[in-house]
Amino acid sequence: MRSHRRTTRVLGSLLLVAAAGISSFAAAPSGAAASPTVTPLGQIVPAPLKAEPAGPGFEITAKTRIRVEKGNAAERRAGEYLADVLRPATGYKLPVTDSGGSDGIRLRISAEPANKALGAEGYRVISARGSLTITSWSDAGLFHGIQTVRQQLPAALEKKTRQRGPWRIAGGTIEDTPRYGYRGTMLDVSRHFFTVDQVKRYIDQAALYKLNKLHLHLSDDQGWRIAIDSWPRLASYGGSTQVGGGKGGYYTKAQYKEIVAYAASRHLEVIPEIDMPGHTNAALSSYADLNCNGVAPPLYTGTEVGFSSLCVKKDVTYDFVDDVIRELAALTPGEYLHIGGDEAHSTSHEDFVAFMEKVQPVVAKYGKKVMGWHQLAGANPVKGAVVQYWGYDKTGAAEREEVVNAAKNGTKLVLSPADRAYIDHKYTKDTPLGLSWAGYVEVERSYDWDPATYLQGAPADSVMGVEAPLWTETLSTSAHLDYMAFPRLPGIAELGWSPAATHDWEKYKVRLAAQAPRWDALGIGYYKSPQVPWPGK
Repeated sequence: MRSHRRTTRVLGSLLLVAAAGISSFAAAPSGAAASPTVTPLGQIVPAPLKAEPAGPGFEITAKTRIRVEKGNAAERRAGEYLADVLRPATGYKLPVTDSGGSDGIRLRISAEPANKALGAEGYRVISARGSLTITSWSDAGLFHGIQTVRQQLPAALEKKTRQRGPWRIAGGTIEDTPRYGYRGTMLDVSRHFFTVDQVKRYIDQAALYKLNKLHLHLSDDQGWRIAIDSWPRLASYGGSTQVGGGKGGYYTKAQYKEIVAYAASRHLEVIPEIDMPGHTNAALSSYADLNCNGVAPPLYTGTEVGFSSLCVKKDVTYDFVDDVIRELAALTPGEYLHIGGDEAHSTSHEDFVAFMEKVQPVVAKYGKKVMGWHQLAGANPVKGAVVQYWGYDKTGAAEREEVVNAAKNGTKLVLSPADRAYIDHKYTKDTPLGLSWAGYVEVERSYDWDPATYLQGAPADSVMGVEAPLWTETLSTSAHLDYMAFPRLPGIAELGWSPAATHDWEKYKVRLAAQAPRWDALGIGYYKSPQVPWPGK
């Protein structure tokens, strides 16, 4: 699974269709961003299923209203979110109203067959003179449609102060639905701790590109990050440090619930991970009884892996596991709970299998489904379990075959190949942050692979989707996260969302480059890869 596998030291498409009526607008006054030409319909990330340009399109003005159905709480929430996005830069009031009318921005959740055909997260956008309509079968689809509209508007929209318009959207219709139901990113808050506000910031970035899962790596050798009432020293002591010896931190239950609720408001499901039986030094340091010799090791602030293990043969270990899973499951409305399972080098294979056979039923006992790193494939994954593959080009054939056989037997897969999807890895030998144990992961390499065919022999329908892990041995600030996630995270998002037919690096890199002004407006400091034709390059 990981971004740390070695004893590394920390270093401190759609076709681009042209919309009708493209024109340039008057220059902005000094200090304000000039409005660019209208973004051609469908020239967004991820590429939509279908975009058909037609007509002059819609313009947001001071008279625009956001219209929702009376009594529809989901439409109202979506409308208020959209208004919050649009108001600062436009300076318009944009009231959200349930009064009648066919003009303005109309948000509709409808179970009519045309919407249901787009699936649980699909949507339709129709941009015409006088009206912009976003329809879906679900509130999630409506939210994704809003992200599409957001990207069709000028990048200056993302600024928090009033900007010069006009605010035009190219005319036509977009119909869109995701390729995969699982499109995620993982944030490692164990190696370095990140605050609630920092996690929320990352959630907003993920939501812009229609990701729908946030995997939180909540425990590791260097830190335990979630309060567990029945084992309080896990957080108060085990969470008191991090890589390099900083003060660490942990989330109270209220703070964790705040993250879960915020993610849900952006239609991301939180998947918490408690890694075990390895990667457990923070827990072993907190409670001596979890060690086979009854002696608690010191807290750990380095980056080596594979040296720690819960004591598989002790009954207290399973009391601990039961309590942690029970309390965490009660805080987590999503269907999955991740139990780790990678790099348990200090646990014999026999003990690893025995441990997983005892722990998987505990997850089910508290109403969740099991997720685990791909080593779980060698330990009899239970029915409904999901295996997350983190191998790479040098992963041995036997290990890959184990995963493929599990998939053939019905186990679902989430793909996170380390030399493709690990967005904590260095872009090149000269980039200042990240690891490189799986090689360098430039933007093209991160994007240019097909989840359906990546694991040869695995049934295509065994692949639930993709996830971009962001490990934090070398990352300690939001600026670090930005630099590593952008521009690679949108590419993984596109692999998860867009039809395989749109997969074309030469066309994608042009759409990707067009995202740069939006990132500038959002304050995202990204890596300016020489592989991408950035504006002004």
